[in-house]
Amino acid sequence: MPENVNTIFEYTDRLKKLPPYLFARIDKIKQEEIAKGRKLIALGIGDPDLPTPQFVIDRLAAASKKPSNHQYPSYSGMIEFRKAVARWYQNRFNVKLNPENEVLALVGSKEGIAHIPLAFVNPGEATLVPDPGYPVYATATAFAGGTPLHFSLREKNDYLPDFAELEALVKKGPRVRLLFLNYPNNPTSASASLEFFKEVVAFAKKHQIIVCHDNAYSEIFFDGKKQPSFLEVPGAMDVGCEFHSLSKTFNMTGWRVGFLVGNAKIVAGLGQVKTNIDSGTFNAVQEAGIEALDRYEPFCTELRSIYQERRDVLIPALQALGLQCRKPDATFYAWARLPEGQRSEDFTLNLIRTKGIVSTPGNGFGAAGEGYVRFTLCSDISILKQVAQALQGSV
Repeated sequence: MPENVNTIFEYTDRLKKLPPYLFARIDKIKQEEIAKGRKLIALGIGDPDLPTPQFVIDRLAAASKKPSNHQYPSYSGMIEFRKAVARWYQNRFNVKLNPENEVLALVGSKEGIAHIPLAFVNPGEATLVPDPGYPVYATATAFAGGTPLHFSLREKNDYLPDFAELEALVKKGPRVRLLFLNYPNNPTSASASLEFFKEVVAFAKKHQIIVCHDNAYSEIFFDGKKQPSFLEVPGAMDVGCEFHSLSKTFNMTGWRVGFLVGNAKIVAGLGQVKTNIDSGTFNAVQEAGIEALDRYEPFCTELRSIYQERRDVLIPALQALGLQCRKPDATFYAWARLPEGQRSEDFTLNLIRTKGIVSTPGNGFGAAGEGYVRFTLCSDISILKQVAQALQGSV
């Protein structure tokens, strides 16, 4: 064996620059508890526990038997699927889209988010990334050779960005190409209004920045508080795009189907990346996606009712524990502020050891998440009632 064998397996600089894997220690503690015979309650990962609708499964079963669906799918997606997306946007948001060039099928929205910097960010250029936020925004930027410029989402500002901070980042940093936003928000569960999106459009036009809005949680809202699309705002189509996924709306996380909609040039840019390094979504899954989008009600109404019932059990329990936790208007997350001086990771590990409850430390979503912890509503109401009881008397 060659003496320099270790250099053969040396990772690239882009991998070395990834932040430390915060959850490694948490996973270790989880495995230790499981080895002791303990059954953990998982409220850490945002993966729906509810089944995919039967009518969607039935459509997949029928579509999978078609020989024509067994061949390579189109990179941009079946035109029938893209038309279904356009119909859904028209019905849900009153946004008119051209399915030919303003809709692109994705292998889950994460795929599109991860690849869009490759289309628009040159090495040395930058993106604006929320902190706390979905880690893929920053990672995708770094993989494209760009610099993620983090802006803070603060509780005192309802977890909306401070435009003065954005202005300062644009002025002092390298050229900014993309602004990533995500409302309803993961992890904070915050919502945004059309008035806020109007400010975003004005900011993007002023600085010639592409807005990438991640709208994966728009259909999980409560108390009748419908969540908007960024594209509803006049001028949004001139500067931006919106990612969406069937994962959370239809409990289809494992199916890997989503889409990008918006400005035709943005859609074409990501489409060109897909053509060169990616593939299309299995046609049978797209057919199932058509069924889901065309029959989203009353299924989504029932889904929201289930999550709202869960929310109304978990949030009071967290508040009674002494955590500052707002009742969210949307998403299936509860974002809780810890008592002064408590660290996110310490609280998370202690909760696993003492109560067998798994949550996610807030600093896993960025430095601004330190002092917070995220819980999900992705467990049956009976389990959440057990959690509420278990938390009584905890610190």
